[in-house]
Amino acid sequence: MAITTEELQQNLSKYIIMAENEQILITANGKVVAMLSNPNQDRIETAKSLFGILPDDITLEDANKERLSAL
Repeated sequence: MAITTEELQQNLSKYIIMAENEQILITANGKVVAMLSNPNQDRIETAKSLFGILPDDITLEDANKERLSAL
């Protein structure tokens, strides 16, 4: 989402809340000058990508043992 600096100034708290889930590009004179984003978003996306990888019938401990035995 892109917003102007004026829009940001008028609704800062709204855009801080929105930045938790999406990047907010801030423009001045039609050019992007800054960005609001969640600093933990990369970690969140990585964690979400791992959900469902392990089969339902294996424990985390068993998965760790299997991984270590492959080394």
